[in-house]
Amino acid sequence: MTPQEFDAFYAASFSRLTGQLYAMTGDWSEAQDVVQEAFVRAWDRRRTFDLGDAPEAWIRTTARRLAISRWRRLARGLHLAGRHHHEPRTVEPPTEEYLMLVIALRDLPEAQRTAMVLHHMCDLSIEQVATETGASVSAVKSRLARGRTALAARLGDQPPTSEEGRLHV
Repeated sequence: MTPQEFDAFYAASFSRLTGQLYAMTGDWSEAQDVVQEAFVRAWDRRRTFDLGDAPEAWIRTTARRLAISRWRRLARGLHLAGRHHHEPRTVEPPTEEYLMLVIALRDLPEAQRTAMVLHHMCDLSIEQVATETGASVSAVKSRLARGRTALAARLGDQPPTSEEGRLHV
């Protein structure tokens, strides 16, 4: 991938991926940091990084794994020494509906939240979610069903869904 192709890929997908990671983590700054770090890692391998090989999935998976690693380090009480803060990019603030959805998603267990975001917000098939998370197809289906039930209870009469059943981003 040429530097120009990579720049175009970054420009086209950074905001979308940050929004997806925000839904998974519930922390806007953390989402920006892990997506940025994932792009740095992709840049380092840009010569072999293929745009036809689901690059957003690679960035999203890498960013999600980075976030999980950070959570684990924090849980063990380690300080994130030398954490580099980037100047925030100018990104449209999330809508009130999106914030309500993120707050409701925070209450879900991580596995359900991740399945919900990947399937409904990232438009991945159940099989793709299973591949990306390392879970079985039946586990993903179960997580989605439980997650939908929990979100419907938390969001009351106005769940943020369209006619097709996809969550609004």
